[in-house]
Amino acid sequence: MDKIILNNLVFYGYHGVLSEENNLGQKFFIDAELYADLHPAGESDDVEQAVNYAEVYEVIKEICENKEFDLIEALAENIAQTILEQFALVEEVTIKVKKPEAPVAGVFDYVGVEIKRTRGN
Repeated sequence: MDKIILNNLVFYGYHGVLSEENNLGQKFFIDAELYADLHPAGESDDVEQAVNYAEVYEVIKEICENKEFDLIEALAENIAQTILEQFALVEEVTIKVKKPEAPVAGVFDYVGVEIKRTRGN
């Protein structure tokens, strides 16, 4: 299976359990890996046989910036399910959500989740 990579997309969202997170918002970094057979697109050079990653970006942006979730697990799940629903060529998707400003008393780069979902599951 071939892979399309969207790495380190940055959005401002209002996801979190604490009211401060919901009121103030914060940055989220999203990585997406979409698994599909890219051979037909590669041979034909036809965008109709490819996954339009600009459209995938817009889907992720819409979810991250315009929906609100308590858990980053729910944010990741919503992104994964929407991609599988809207892009028929995608057979599997891996979504990583990174939260660099999580309310954790400590020094860290980010906290995050990574999920993998397959069409039909």
